[in-house]
Amino acid sequence: MSWTNRLNSGPSPAAAPVAEATAHEQLPVQPRPEAVNFPPIDNEFEEIKDRIHGKLLDALDLSKLESAERDDLRAQVGLAVDDLLSMEGVILRRVQRDKLIEQLLDEILGFGPLESLLKDDSVTDILVNGPKQIYVERKGKLELTQVVFKDDAHLMNIIDRIVSRIGRRIDESSPMVDARLPDGSRVNAIIPPLAIDGPAVSIRKFGKHALGIEDLIQYGSLTPQMVEFLQAAVISRLNILVSGGTGSGKTTLLNCLSSFIPSDERIITIEDSAELQLQQDHVVRLETRPANVEGSGEITQRDLVRNCLRMRPERIIVGEVRSGEALDMLQAMNTGHDGSIATLHANSPRDALSRLETMIAMAGVDLPEKATRQQISSAVDLIIQATRLSDGTRKVIAIAEVLNMEGDTIVMQDIFTFERTGVSEDGQVVGTVGATGIRPQCSDRIGSAGIELPADMFER
Repeated sequence: MSWTNRLNSGPSPAAAPVAEATAHEQLPVQPRPEAVNFPPIDNEFEEIKDRIHGKLLDALDLSKLESAERDDLRAQVGLAVDDLLSMEGVILRRVQRDKLIEQLLDEILGFGPLESLLKDDSVTDILVNGPKQIYVERKGKLELTQVVFKDDAHLMNIIDRIVSRIGRRIDESSPMVDARLPDGSRVNAIIPPLAIDGPAVSIRKFGKHALGIEDLIQYGSLTPQMVEFLQAAVISRLNILVSGGTGSGKTTLLNCLSSFIPSDERIITIEDSAELQLQQDHVVRLETRPANVEGSGEITQRDLVRNCLRMRPERIIVGEVRSGEALDMLQAMNTGHDGSIATLHANSPRDALSRLETMIAMAGVDLPEKATRQQISSAVDLIIQATRLSDGTRKVIAIAEVLNMEGDTIVMQDIFTFERTGVSEDGQVVGTVGATGIRPQCSDRIGSAGIELPADMFER
């Protein structure tokens, strides 16, 4: 059997001995050159990989290979690579051969040069600024990597593979796209003519194990008292907004808050790009859809919020409020859908209220300013402010309660705050977090739900 037939016939039996591999039918082989003592330079290695990659793609049936185990594929691709190297008259050292096979497998089945970064658990963000400049974030700090793509076309190939797997497209007529990887990691890609220096990709990785509330306590993002209060707030169906900047941990915090929702309640999530990881069984996940080639067929978050109200939700979770869906979400909170949770971008709890006003105005409804603020004050109960500090750590710096209206102003009060006191010698932000001494008005509502909070929880 030739190596092309062997590859396309699917995975080989697990017990296939090495001797069988040497007995397979060989293609015409050129005489091998004498052993090479020095490895090819990087450019030569890339040229060899490109030539072999092209010949493999011509011979492989990818539809069969994608269902095969990687170990089986590796053995079979190894046989094919040996044949092709012989035909090319190239001898590689074992470590180079293994590297070549792994890179070819990544190119054929995975995401090319990005695979090594996606497998690195210490990496939380991957930022591709064109084919030759790739940064990663580790422990809240950015660092330049040695990983590169061959050229713009190589990078575009990988972008097309990412977006096509979820039925989306990216081209000159639609040069921006939000997508996700099979593990749930969020991807944003933008290409020329909008990206002047070449295609750019931003990947927010999801860890193999989602962070839980105990992890946030261990990392110092929350205190046990904060967690106890937030758990009581979720169970007693308070409406909560999680506010923060990019990369401040809003989605992680939202996942942790959702873990407090009783398992017998029906939850509907609405997201622009699905990334929430809820642990309950009764969850319906909704995701927006962009317009098609003709510019029609778009489904927005506002459409999904309206539709979910007809789906008998007991909890509505909006991954991120960005536009006019804010009005429909607030109306849902005010009409019997208590216990809703959402995130939005803002730098403080007060800014979060201002952003809500702006987004309500984007709904195209001409509401007086006072009526808008009354909607907000009656709908939202708590705002949790998350931030990423200068040392890269993520922390909840405030939990504020939204009270009522006094004149034209929404009244708020801080329940827990973080007070920054300085920076240590090793660059770590130093501060204290704790209660402000104010007992929240919602504690009565929490008590009516049968939850007794400790009397000293809110003492300064």
